[in-house]
Amino acid sequence: MGNRKKFNNTLEFWKKLILINPVASKVKLKINFLIKEFYKLHNTNLTYFMLTELAVKLTGFILISVLLSGGNPVYSQNPIVPPGLYFADPAAHVWKDGKIYVYGSRDESPEYYCSYTHDVLFSADLIHWEIAENVFASRGSEDKVAYSDHLLYAPDCMYKDGQYYLYYCLANQDNTEGVAASNSPLGPFASGKAINPEKVNQIDPCVFIDDDGQAYYLWGQFTAKMAKLKSNMQEIDESTIRDSILTESEHFFHEGGFLVKRNGIYYFIYAHIGRANRPTCIGYATSNSPMGPYTYRGVIIDNDHCDPAVWNNHGSIAEMNDQWYVFYHRSTHGSVTMRKACIEPIYFNADGTINEVEMTTQGAGKPISAIDRMEAERACLLFGNVRIRAFDKDKEELALMMNDDKAAYKYIDFGGGVDSVLIRVAPGIEGARIEFAIDHSWGESIAAIDIPVKKGEMDWIELTSEIKEVTGVHALWLKFYGNNMNGMRVDWFQFK
Repeated sequence: MGNRKKFNNTLEFWKKLILINPVASKVKLKINFLIKEFYKLHNTNLTYFMLTELAVKLTGFILISVLLSGGNPVYSQNPIVPPGLYFADPAAHVWKDGKIYVYGSRDESPEYYCSYTHDVLFSADLIHWEIAENVFASRGSEDKVAYSDHLLYAPDCMYKDGQYYLYYCLANQDNTEGVAASNSPLGPFASGKAINPEKVNQIDPCVFIDDDGQAYYLWGQFTAKMAKLKSNMQEIDESTIRDSILTESEHFFHEGGFLVKRNGIYYFIYAHIGRANRPTCIGYATSNSPMGPYTYRGVIIDNDHCDPAVWNNHGSIAEMNDQWYVFYHRSTHGSVTMRKACIEPIYFNADGTINEVEMTTQGAGKPISAIDRMEAERACLLFGNVRIRAFDKDKEELALMMNDDKAAYKYIDFGGGVDSVLIRVAPGIEGARIEFAIDHSWGESIAAIDIPVKKGEMDWIELTSEIKEVTGVHALWLKFYGNNMNGMRVDWFQFK
C-alpha cells in the first residue's frame, strides 16, 4: 500500500503541474493520455520501481515540452517571414517532394522596391517556415545576371524535366525579363538570360503548365499579356503573344498575374486596383481556356489597413493537403515597401467562385493561445498612424501611435480563461493608456494599462493588469490613448 500511495502522490503532483503551469497545459492532452495509462498500470502487478521509471519518462516529456513551448515568441504563423526580413510578391508552388515553396521579392529599404537578391520560403506543414537566402542575385559576389545590375522585381518558378526555372524581372526598360535554372527548388539559380528581349519588356512574370504539357508565360502591367513557352522553357513562341488577356477597365487588373487550374477552370490571380484606386486586393478571373476570355469574379483578399501607407498587393493561390490558400503581402514601416508575406486559407463555392477572406494573425494555423507571447508586429490590422517597424536587428515593434489608434490580432484563444496580461512597452514623453478589447474595436474592454512618462534613460519596461473574465476565441484589439505618445512603443504582450 505504501508504494501505491507514493505512486498516487506522483500522479497528483503531475496533475497539479498541468493545472498551474500554462506552458505544460499546451501539451495537456498528451500528458493526460499518459496519466490515464499510468492509472491502468497502477492496477497491474508492475513494481513501484517500474512505475517510477515510467514517471521519470513522463517528467522528461513535460520538461522538454516546457523548454520547447515555453515563453518563446511565436513566429510560425502570419507573417511567415521572421522579424528583420521582408519578403513580397509571394508565388507559391507545391513541388514533387510535397513541400511548398514560395518565391518572391526581397525588400531592403523603405525608399525603393525590392533588392538585388531573391530568397525562397519553404515549409512541410504551412506552419513552420524556413528561408533560403540569396538563391539568385543581379549584383554582388553571387551575381548571375551578367548583362544587368538592376534591381530584381517579382519572380516566379516552374519545374519541368528535372530542372527548376526561375523567371525574374529587372527594374529597367531593356532586357527586362529573364530566366535562370537549377536542379534544386532552393537554387542556386545560375546563368540568367533574357527572354525574347524585343517582345517582353514589362514586369511580373508567371509560368503555368497545362495538363497537356504546354507551358504558358504571363507578364505585364495594366494589361495582362500571355504567350506559349517553347519546350526549352527559356523562350516564348512570339507568334502566340496576346495582349489584354485581362484589362484594368474590365477586370481591375494592375499587375502581378498568376495562373492555376482547378476542376477544369483556369484561375487568373492578380493585383486588383478596384478599391480606393490602389491595388491593395488580390483579385481573380476565370475561364475555360488558359488564354481566355476571362470573366471577372471578384476579390480574394484586401490588405488595406496593414500599414498607413500601403499601396499594393501581389500574390498567388496554391493547394496543399486538399486545402487551398492565398499568399499575399503586407507593408510595414509606414511605406509602400518593406513587405511581409502572409497566408490565409480560402474556400471555393460549388460554382467555383472563391469567398473573400480577411487578414489574420493565425494564418494557416489555429487560433493562437493567449498564453503564448504575442509579438506586437504580428498585428493584422492597423488603424491610424501606428505602424510596424524594425528597432534592432531581427526585432520589430509597434510605433508612432497617436490618440485613438488601434491594432488588431485575429484570432486569440483564451481557452477556459486567463487572469492577467503582461505587456512590454517603451514609455513616451507623456503618459498614455492602452486598452484591450475583444471582438471589435468598439467591443468590451477586458483590461487597461496606464503607461508612465519616460524618465531619464528609461527604455523598455513590463507592466501588468488583471483582466475581466474572457473565454474562448476572440479577435483582440489594442487601443491607444494619449495627448502626445511621441516615443512610445510596444514590443510584445502575453496573457497569464
